[in-house]
Amino acid sequence: MVVLIVTCPPGREGDAILELEWALGRVRVRGTDWRGLLVAESPLSKDEAIERLKRFETQAIQRVVPLDLLVPASLDVIEQRAIELMGGKTGTFAVRARVRGNKKLREMELERKIGEAIVRAYGLRVNLTDPDWTLAIEVLGKKAGVGVLGRGEILRFKVVE
Repeated sequence: MVVLIVTCPPGREGDAILELEWALGRVRVRGTDWRGLLVAESPLSKDEAIERLKRFETQAIQRVVPLDLLVPASLDVIEQRAIELMGGKTGTFAVRARVRGNKKLREMELERKIGEAIVRAYGLRVNLTDPDWTLAIEVLGKKAGVGVLGRGEILRFKVVE
């Protein structure tokens, strides 16, 4: 199963939901408290979902971030699970965090602290411009999604508004 954070132009959420259903088949999509932001869960593997979305011609979907798991939005929990997910990876990495609806967590603090923990744990090198791996952290209120993504696995589409 894969969890996807999907963005679309505000007001086009309905179109984006239909497109996700067409591209992925069985998918459960929920709106969020933020306009233009959806959370989708699909029984497909991350690789299969990415391939289907890459081949799909979208009119409403702007960005898709596949995630490996959802956890409580706590720095300690996010750090622990991020370290587990990065186990066995080689090469370079970057941590990219987005925080919405949570005043206790800060994007830069998450990126720095979790990046430092991964360097300590595995000795990986940080590369902020062209990493082999991107550790994506998407905080939505009291929940956080965490995913380890290779090059090209964060999808961006050009949408005419």
